[in-house]
Amino acid sequence: MRPAWIASALLVPLAVVLGPAPAAADRLPERSERVVSYQIDVRLNPTTKQIEGRETVTWRNPSADAVSDLWLHLYLNGFKNTSSTFIRESGGQLRGDRMTDNSWGWVDVTSFRLADGTDLTGAIRFEHPDDDNVEDRTVIRVPLPQAVPSNGSVTFEVVFKAQLPEVFARSGYKRDYYLVGQWFPKLGVYEPAGMRGRAAGGWNCHQYHANSEFYADYGEFHVEMTVPSRFVVGATGERKGRVAHKDGTVTYIYEQADVHDFAWTADPAFVEVRRVFSASRDVTPEEYARAAALLGRSREEVQLSDVDVLVLMQPAHMAQAERYVQSAKAAIKRFGLSYGRYPYRTLTVVDPPQDASGSAGMEYPTFITGGTSYLANFWPFSGLRGSEGVTVHEFGHQFWYGMVGNNEFEEAWLDEGITTYTTGLVMEAEYGVDTANGRFMAVNMGEIDMLRATVAAFSRNKDSIVKPAWRYSGDYSYYAYMKPAAALRTLQGYLGKQTMARVMRTFQERWRFRHPASADFFATASEVSGQDLGWYFRQVFLGSDILDYAVDAVSTRRVEPTRGVVDVNGKRVTLTGATSDKGSAAAAQYESRVLVRRMGEVTFPVRIALKFQGRPVERVAWDGVDRWKRLVLVRRERLEWASVDQDGTVILDADMVNNARRVEPDARLSTWWSARWLSGLQQLVSFLGM
Repeated sequence: MRPAWIASALLVPLAVVLGPAPAAADRLPERSERVVSYQIDVRLNPTTKQIEGRETVTWRNPSADAVSDLWLHLYLNGFKNTSSTFIRESGGQLRGDRMTDNSWGWVDVTSFRLADGTDLTGAIRFEHPDDDNVEDRTVIRVPLPQAVPSNGSVTFEVVFKAQLPEVFARSGYKRDYYLVGQWFPKLGVYEPAGMRGRAAGGWNCHQYHANSEFYADYGEFHVEMTVPSRFVVGATGERKGRVAHKDGTVTYIYEQADVHDFAWTADPAFVEVRRVFSASRDVTPEEYARAAALLGRSREEVQLSDVDVLVLMQPAHMAQAERYVQSAKAAIKRFGLSYGRYPYRTLTVVDPPQDASGSAGMEYPTFITGGTSYLANFWPFSGLRGSEGVTVHEFGHQFWYGMVGNNEFEEAWLDEGITTYTTGLVMEAEYGVDTANGRFMAVNMGEIDMLRATVAAFSRNKDSIVKPAWRYSGDYSYYAYMKPAAALRTLQGYLGKQTMARVMRTFQERWRFRHPASADFFATASEVSGQDLGWYFRQVFLGSDILDYAVDAVSTRRVEPTRGVVDVNGKRVTLTGATSDKGSAAAAQYESRVLVRRMGEVTFPVRIALKFQGRPVERVAWDGVDRWKRLVLVRRERLEWASVDQDGTVILDADMVNNARRVEPDARLSTWWSARWLSGLQQLVSFLGM
């Protein structure tokens, strides 16, 4: 279901004065509002694969309401049994990974008390706000004996025990490897009236779905993890201490502010690879200058910060350690130059074991999991940039999920789609446009071909981009990742690279450490570009139709001399069409006709390219609104071919094969397209394998 407020916002004129892109930046905020604080103490039992924890949580009411209850997520209960909404929707498999039989995961809240000792454990109620599944146990509501007033706060203590599943869908264990994500009882987001278009304040706390991720408030984390001393540990934030105990365990202490989640990992096999991203050595003065000029920002506004990079490698993948390091540093540099500096001091990259791929390719604040294969150690697979692509993509989430805290349940494209789009730009800048995703034997793997291949494969499955992720009728990866990425690429082609770069930078500046909605992005794009783009967003993001233009027919014929009776200087003359000086071959004229059709329902301005013999390519602009456009042109040269979007900027076009047509058949055209399709499909397979 499309949120009604987004649709209505785009059906009326934007309440902005449209003009040139702003010369001055919105200042990047130094910190978040810090609505919530977590102090967590957790212990891992590697024999039972269980964790026992205690958390003290302080929540500040950010609204004008008196809030009489608390809503929390218990994500691990999504793995509790086959009756959970997560298992019902996923069928026990996700992204090609299947849940191990009888490897259940769960979390029990054994105590829930207020700071004054009031016991609310018995008041806990399970809720299912998204469906009719009364068996789902991933959301709880706790009524309070006294409402929390506006700007007031409440502190409570939760004692919990959790069983980790064998690695599946982002979290769990594999032998002695642990990726502990979405593991602690976590508050939902209380949204005040007006936030993300809400008419009235209320908790936003969705169940754990197969096709959605997460949404939480910014705050502070202090987490102490106790594990056997043989384990190597990594986690969100900065390590503040390490305390060894007589029982052979070690407690690791981590802290991080201005984040909305916390994850950690442990494995005795990890090999630590430490590097530093240097804002002075890893970025040249010329790169700073180019970024400032592109964005219309000062040199100081594009300045980056040093970052300690920790890569936790599996021994079998050590040959790829530097690839992880270099791609992480490239991501820190290029995302930072484009969208504002990465504000945290650390980045931890986890390399999962080969048989724990269910935890690969995942993002948490300052903490990401990569993904690679042992085969990537060797040619020709070493030519693919799978590990680099995953690392850059997951780091990109630090900006579009971590620092711009959108609601991934309801508007997944704001995270996954924008991250996919910006990842492609970074990969092209770092590794080349044609080889952004590598080279497999003789085939280059470009980003644009991957997007085009997926648009062609999935665009007929009609659904809108903006809707709750679990309600997509088609492929989640297409509507959350690839279609919005293609839509943003198409918008970039329409606006130009500089304007689009300023749109993205302003959106990050304006919404860092806040919770935007789709309408906020749409408004930012219109404001910065200086034009109302509602026509585009209504069709492409809120609508379900496709964009497809085709060259339907082309022809060229010699214009024969006129025959028949004509009046010349008051005298009637009969022309026979016989050859004369004026009708000689040297003065021959050719009439060329081109018919272009709009095959889809989305209207979009396109350029029609025309190639006449011996002449440079001509281009004719068309607003694309009518169902068809016919061009009739008389030239001394024959028409060779016509093409829609010859420059390849309309990435959303659902069928690129019908975009061009030659007057005379030419096998070279189909051969060229076959090669492009092969490249695109290979990239698609590589992407899905990530």
